[in-house]
Amino acid sequence: MSQVKLVLVAAAVLTATASLLVSHLLIRDLADEEHKRMEIWALAMDQLAQADETADVSLALSVIEGNTTIPVIVTDRNGVPQDYRNLTLHADNAADSAAMLASRAADMRRAGDTLRVLLQGGNDYLLVCYEESTMLRRLASFPYWQLGVVFVLAVVAIFALLSSKRAEQNKVWVGLSKETAHQLGTPISSLMAWVEILRDNHPDDPLIPDIEKDVQRLELVAERFSKIGSMPEPVDTSLNDVLNHVVDYMNRRTSQRVVITAHVPPEDVRMAISMQLFEWVLENLCKNAVDAMDGSGSIDLWLLREDNVVAVEVVDTGKGIRKKDIKNVFRPGFTTKKRGWGLGLSLARRIIEDYHKGRIFVKESEPGRGTTFRIELWSKRSST
Repeated sequence: MSQVKLVLVAAAVLTATASLLVSHLLIRDLADEEHKRMEIWALAMDQLAQADETADVSLALSVIEGNTTIPVIVTDRNGVPQDYRNLTLHADNAADSAAMLASRAADMRRAGDTLRVLLQGGNDYLLVCYEESTMLRRLASFPYWQLGVVFVLAVVAIFALLSSKRAEQNKVWVGLSKETAHQLGTPISSLMAWVEILRDNHPDDPLIPDIEKDVQRLELVAERFSKIGSMPEPVDTSLNDVLNHVVDYMNRRTSQRVVITAHVPPEDVRMAISMQLFEWVLENLCKNAVDAMDGSGSIDLWLLREDNVVAVEVVDTGKGIRKKDIKNVFRPGFTTKKRGWGLGLSLARRIIEDYHKGRIFVKESEPGRGTTFRIELWSKRSST
């Protein structure tokens, strides 16, 4: 696929280069043609200057009058304008017009577009100063405008394709999540029924409450998957309780050599969130942190209030993330694990950004020392 993209990019570059080259050659030919026309125009001026009263100057006048596109200024040898054609002057008086013409003629002479016309007797001469016609200048700029329009259309098309691709991926994730929730529903219902049967037959068995908790946990997981793809209704929730609940759950299911701690402020920080999905994000970050450790370490969850932002930081002492991989950690399918789908962080970003209108990112990471993930929510949605 990458080779196909390179071929397409190379083809686009070659096409643009060929277009500019052909346009340049065409404009050069037209410029040469205009130069020849001005040489003929200067000869007509010369014939008119050398003619006596009996000479037929109708052809010369016809040539001079035939120039309706190329700007021309005729000056004496000192640069004082004598006549001009195909120029529009915006001046309030004749002195200003003469000054503008003299300045314009000087620019033409510096550009080298000047022809000399000898006057009668050959002791004096006129200078014919000219520049490219408006049509030629427009033709010179047209390829760049054309490429600019093509570039804009290409950018729009790329964004449209990316949006279409993302929408298609979203449908796949949503369908997969809902189907997973649907498939889990039947066995969970059966397990709940079996728990009730066990409780009736063995009311004093100490293992039944633990089994019931695990079944309830499966039911919560299924409910989380069912909410993916639909906009959950945010509920005013204590983030202090959410962090403490996540830490309690993870500590009961993680090795004792991994210490997970919640750091919450003394005041209650409340936000309108989907508690089930937000807890899933924190659990996913904690599980990834546990996987990044060699059997031991620490994970700290910090709840912070900073100006108009409520932030949650998950800090671990794992193996860290390489700098070149940081920009890809939230990309669907990216994973550094030997086994894994690479969907956890992608779904976490969807939950935070799409459902809670916040953002999640890697605040810092250093290989061998650990990683800090940061979640930010806007406090305008909070109440204390």
